[in-house]
Amino acid sequence: MIPLSNLVKITPTTGAQTVNHYNLFRSIEITGSAAPGSSSGQAIKAMEGVAKAVLPAGLGYEWSGTSAEELASGGQAPIIFGLGIVFVFLVLAAQYENYVDPFIILLSVPLAIFGALAAQSLRGLTNDVYCQIGLVMLIGLASKNAILIVEFANQLREQGMTITKAAVEASQERLRPILMTTLAFVLGISPLINPEGAGAASRRSLGTALAGGTIVSTILSLFIVPILYIVISLIRDRFKPGGKNKNTVNPDRKTEVKTPTGTH
Repeated sequence: MIPLSNLVKITPTTGAQTVNHYNLFRSIEITGSAAPGSSSGQAIKAMEGVAKAVLPAGLGYEWSGTSAEELASGGQAPIIFGLGIVFVFLVLAAQYENYVDPFIILLSVPLAIFGALAAQSLRGLTNDVYCQIGLVMLIGLASKNAILIVEFANQLREQGMTITKAAVEASQERLRPILMTTLAFVLGISPLINPEGAGAASRRSLGTALAGGTIVSTILSLFIVPILYIVISLIRDRFKPGGKNKNTVNPDRKTEVKTPTGTH
C-alpha cells in the first residue's frame, strides 16, 4: 500500500460546475431582457455595441435562442407582408372575376399602414415583430371597409346608375355598417392598447398598431375609396370595348308602356 500523497499533490480550487461549449468553443451564456420601454431589437443592438467596445481580442459573441431567431427572421417581414397582399388579391380576383375591383380594394391597405406606424410613433413604440404581425392583420381589416363600398357600388351600377353616383351612394349607404364594425373592433381590442402585467409590451405594440391602422383606414377610406373607384372605373370603361356606354344612363332611351288601348 502506497500513500496517495507520495504520487500526487492535491490542491483545492474552485471552478465551474459545467463548461459550456458553443460551436466547439468554450462559452459563457448570458441571459437578459430589454429595459422597460425598449424593444428586443434595441436591446440586441445595445449588446452588440457593448461587446465591440469591451470584449478583448480573441473573444467573440454569438446569439442563440429567440434572439438568433429574431435576427434570422428580421428580413422576412417584407416578404411575408407581400405574400399576404398577393394572397388577398388572388382571393378577391376569384370572387369578383376581374382584377380591377381587387386593385381598388387593396389601395386602402397603405392607409392602414400609415395609421399603424403613426400610432406607434406617437406612443414612442418601435416597429417590432408584434407591430409587423399587426400590419399583416390590417391587410384584411382595411380591405373589409373597401369591399363594402365597392360591392355596393357594383350593385348600383347594375341597376343603371352612373359610376359617380353609384360610388357616392355606396359610400353613404355603407357609412353606418363601416362605423359600427370599426367601433366594435376597436372596443374589442381596447385591453391590448393599455395592457398591464406580463407580456404588456408585446400586447401594447400589437394593440396600438391595430387600433391606429383601423381608425385611420376607416376615416380615409370613406373619402379615398369612392374617388379611386370612380377614377379607375372610368379608365377601365374607356379602354374596354363597348364598355363606355355599359354603365351609363341614356337620357334618350324611351320606354314603351302597354295600355288597354294600345302601345305608346
